[in-house]
Amino acid sequence: QSVRTVAQCEAVADHDLPAAMGWLDVVPIAGDTQLIERTAVSILERWRKAARKRLPELLDSAKSRLDEFGRMAYINQPNIKESRGGLRDSVLVSALAASWLADRPHGRYDDAVERLLDVRDCVHLVANKDMNMLLSQYQPKVAAMLGLADPTLPEGEREAKSIDDLQTMLARLGRQIAFSLDSTASRAEHSLTHEKPRFAFFQVFQPRAGGKRQAPKFESVAPGVVKHEGQIVLAPGAEPSQDAKLALRVATAAAQSDLPIAPGTLRNLGKCPVDDRSWDDESRALFLRLLASGPALLRVWEEIDFVDIPGRLIPEWLAIRNRPSASAAHRYTIDRHSIEVVTRLGRVSPRGEQYDDGRYRALLLAGLLHDIGKRPGVADHAAEGARHTAAVVKRMGFD
Repeated sequence: QSVRTVAQCEAVADHDLPAAMGWLDVVPIAGDTQLIERTAVSILERWRKAARKRLPELLDSAKSRLDEFGRMAYINQPNIKESRGGLRDSVLVSALAASWLADRPHGRYDDAVERLLDVRDCVHLVANKDMNMLLSQYQPKVAAMLGLADPTLPEGEREAKSIDDLQTMLARLGRQIAFSLDSTASRAEHSLTHEKPRFAFFQVFQPRAGGKRQAPKFESVAPGVVKHEGQIVLAPGAEPSQDAKLALRVATAAAQSDLPIAPGTLRNLGKCPVDDRSWDDESRALFLRLLASGPALLRVWEEIDFVDIPGRLIPEWLAIRNRPSASAAHRYTIDRHSIEVVTRLGRVSPRGEQYDDGRYRALLLAGLLHDIGKRPGVADHAAEGARHTAAVVKRMGFD
């Protein structure tokens, strides 16, 4: 608790990022309402004026939390406030929107934030204290309070399934909030680097002083795919709805160049006519190059998974998507664990031998699909996985 003058509040907010963000959505509870509102308006105006300087500070804070707390979508016992995709990220989204550098997302984002607030309330009630770690011992009661426990199931089975459903829901909420922050931050950074507003990517021909027009600078990296301002975007004239392989070309280019896919491009990739019958020589080669891209695969897979590209190419993937691991030895969800494994598979064996193309291809696919049988209600996931893996590789066209 503290008592400050208006000037002191302004000074603290100018130098303390959490304090500034706290004032951006302050709600008077008692006392002089006009004084509180006047102070909040003043701090908001100062925030907007300092946006260019403070945006890097805000984004650095998000990165620091990611390094410390990880991603809520993949952790079995997440910090629902501080982890990536948690409630702190929703505060950053509001701060970016308050700066007028970017619009605030709505729709599924609002629903995700509201549901996560419900989860936090339940954690506080179950733990009987103000805490944000959703520890395993609290999860059965939290799931029950959220209405996730199926009363028709036997008690032991009901509890296990409710925990599974809770963690799957948290993964979905975390992905939605994290994507919304990434998209809003990308738009804010774009606003800062362009003094005049720009139209949608396909229309950008920004006038220079004197009425001359300057075309954007593109570097072609694949058919229909270019680098632009540190991101992978669609080339002018690309038609996602008519190009089933465009999503894989974008993903492979992003992974091999270690650049993010622009949020607008990512949304457009959802229009690609991708399905499990899309496989041919080119798509197989692109997919293997994507899997062989190393650590960059983690970010790119997360990006394309948000618009359901992996699940449309490999429908069996949907059964493990966002699913928590039953093993205490596994920190991540089953899908994230599988991708983590793939990123660690190099061309050289532990004995120092170089894998030939066929063996390396098999190794990458085995890493991706090794837990594909870990589905709800399956006792022998190895046998289940062998059955599904055979179907997947046959459909892909591998021998």
